[in-house]
Amino acid sequence: MRIVCIGGGPAGLYFGLLMKKLHPEHSVTVVERNRPYDTFGWGVVFSDATMTSMRAWDPESAAEIETAFNHWDDIEVLFKGTRQRTTGHGFVGIGRKKLLNILQARCEALGVELKFETEVDSDADFPDADLVIASDGLGSKIRNRYADVFQPDLVVRPNRYIWLGTNKSFDAFTFDFRKTDHGWFQAHIYKFDDKTSTFIVETTEAAYEAHGLGEMSQDQSIAFCENLFAEVLDGASLMTNARHLRGSAWLNFQRLICGKWSHFNGNSHVVLMGDAAHTAHFAIGSGTKLAIDDAIELANQFNKAGHGKDTIPSVLATYEEIRRVDVARIQNAARNAMEWFEVVGERYADTLEPEQFMYSMLTRSQRISHENLRLRDKTWLEGYERWFARKSGLDARENERCTPPMFTPYTVRGVTLPNRIVVSPMAMYSATDGLIDDFHMVHLGSRALGGAGLVFAEMTCVSPDARITPGCLGIWNDAQAEGWKRLVDFVHGAGDAKVGMQLGHAGRKGATKLAWDGIDQPLESGGWPLLSASALPYLKNSQVPKAMDRADMDRVTADFVAATKRAAEAGVDWLELHCAHGYLLSSFLSPLTNRREDEYGGSHENRARFPLEVFRAVRAAWPEDRPISVRLSCHDWFEGGNTPDDAAIFAEMFKAAGADLIDCSSGQVWKEEKPVYGRLFQTPFADKIRNEIRIPTIAVGAISEADHANSIIAAGRADLCAVARPHLADPAWALHEAAKIGLTSVPWPKQYRAGKYQYEANLARANVAPAAAK
Repeated sequence: MRIVCIGGGPAGLYFGLLMKKLHPEHSVTVVERNRPYDTFGWGVVFSDATMTSMRAWDPESAAEIETAFNHWDDIEVLFKGTRQRTTGHGFVGIGRKKLLNILQARCEALGVELKFETEVDSDADFPDADLVIASDGLGSKIRNRYADVFQPDLVVRPNRYIWLGTNKSFDAFTFDFRKTDHGWFQAHIYKFDDKTSTFIVETTEAAYEAHGLGEMSQDQSIAFCENLFAEVLDGASLMTNARHLRGSAWLNFQRLICGKWSHFNGNSHVVLMGDAAHTAHFAIGSGTKLAIDDAIELANQFNKAGHGKDTIPSVLATYEEIRRVDVARIQNAARNAMEWFEVVGERYADTLEPEQFMYSMLTRSQRISHENLRLRDKTWLEGYERWFARKSGLDARENERCTPPMFTPYTVRGVTLPNRIVVSPMAMYSATDGLIDDFHMVHLGSRALGGAGLVFAEMTCVSPDARITPGCLGIWNDAQAEGWKRLVDFVHGAGDAKVGMQLGHAGRKGATKLAWDGIDQPLESGGWPLLSASALPYLKNSQVPKAMDRADMDRVTADFVAATKRAAEAGVDWLELHCAHGYLLSSFLSPLTNRREDEYGGSHENRARFPLEVFRAVRAAWPEDRPISVRLSCHDWFEGGNTPDDAAIFAEMFKAAGADLIDCSSGQVWKEEKPVYGRLFQTPFADKIRNEIRIPTIAVGAISEADHANSIIAAGRADLCAVARPHLADPAWALHEAAKIGLTSVPWPKQYRAGKYQYEANLARANVAPAAAK
């Protein structure tokens, strides 16, 4: 084949040398705009996995790269006058220029033609090429020429950064956070050779503008950074190699995703590689890794399918299919890390203590979890666990296994939960006339015995016409209240767990069949009139609700108050007001479902007016020493609906009205929603509200193991974790998760203690067996 790589960065060079090595008959040319052995940039960071692949594919260049590598295990954070360090993280760095020089020399040795100082505007410049690699970077002219085919999605991120270097050698990957009169700046610092370190300075657009950095020359910007980070520089100066850039050299990171990666132009197959196809933020140092991995996978597919021209279409299709998955995984982690740094000032730096700030930073990408930190640096993590436990009121002794964050107590008003795990409200649709029966006693009682700190029943309806289905629980009469008292008395008598009631009104989503008979489908008979903010049905075939008038609002508010009083008399410990998922109060909050033109529609203040009226009335009727949380849909997942920013506005309003926590869910407001699911996918909503609005939160959604819960709580992303489906599968989820992480101090009900010892022993044997087999 005739192969032309446009762009002499890591992707183009490494693919070129691999293809020439694998099949010397190929004619391979790498075309680069810069001069021979000239490049820009400071150091780049590699992963161990990428380095392992490079050793396998080209040991000669890998050996040279490894010789030039600088390796370090430690991360050090300078923050609020403290210097914290943890080890076991394993980074390798190399100068970008050194890396490219090694790859250039290897290409020449293998017979790859290198053409420097050649500007390429079009793939059409190489009509004889069978395969054109567009590895010409973020500003790829080749990709832009076929933008309608490649469908680039380019997002300019808000933070500003400047990429500098220093001759000071750092023995750890160092992060330095500095507060100025106009906001926070952070430096990302790592060594890449025996004399030089990369020094990236980052800040918000607001701080950048306020300090006038956009009007400064590069030298003035460097002087500003030297002064700001004088402590960590310790007399060393900063340097730039971006003199080719005009102005101050401060940049915005641009996130790129492409809808398609390859195209046949009539003569040649064109394929994107490296930054021309995708970018990942420097917060996890993954751009060069992705480029090298692209090159390896494309070469691998040719090696499998054959190096003939006829294999090109299938090879390119398989390459994209495989790489797209890994790139998405890395981009997601990079996005998490990037967003953490973008909001670090307003969300974390001003609020978190240094110890928790360090933990939050270490786990910012969500790729590093609580137990992963234990593997990396057990001493550091156990020290942090002791700090967290003491903050929670426990006596955490040195040299003893400490209680991990999810099992620490949590106090709100006069209620103390024994741990941070909540059985989330989950609709069972199994009540008759709203009454708690034996099913609910067994269902909820078993979860209370199973180790959770707080057990919620499903949404409990304040009136017969507030139900979702005929099988929903209610609290509109004394008989129902008696059933609740029976449940509360059992849970209180069986252990330390507390009982929560989620009060709600179905609104336009009411009068539907039981879920297993047709979820959200309207009842064919026996239904009841519905109310909502506006006369909009949930489904096309749903009943059209009445837009509430003042009399309706007064009646519904009175129903909530009466239900609250019954809950209090029944001894319920915790009340939650359901303002999520498209039910009645939620229908007022979302602009998708609230089309009113009176004082209850339009602005945030107006849309929240009725839900706040209900909340204030409920708070006044609820005992002062018992907490109330509010469940919000923090994202409607549909254009024109509420976003996390809107949810934060509403959270602030409920906080001012006396809410103790915000339970951060999302969706189910608009049937055509398009949620983006994933592990812990709703936790960012809890994180944002907790740390920006300064109100405690409950995280919910795809939290399925102790590692998730410990990571969330330890990082301060939420104060409690509500676990739903895992509790359906395992009533003793909390007890079993404690045993899985080796925590034997969590008590089981006395009736089950024999099972505890056997369960823990079985786990211990199972953990020993794989080790013995090695």
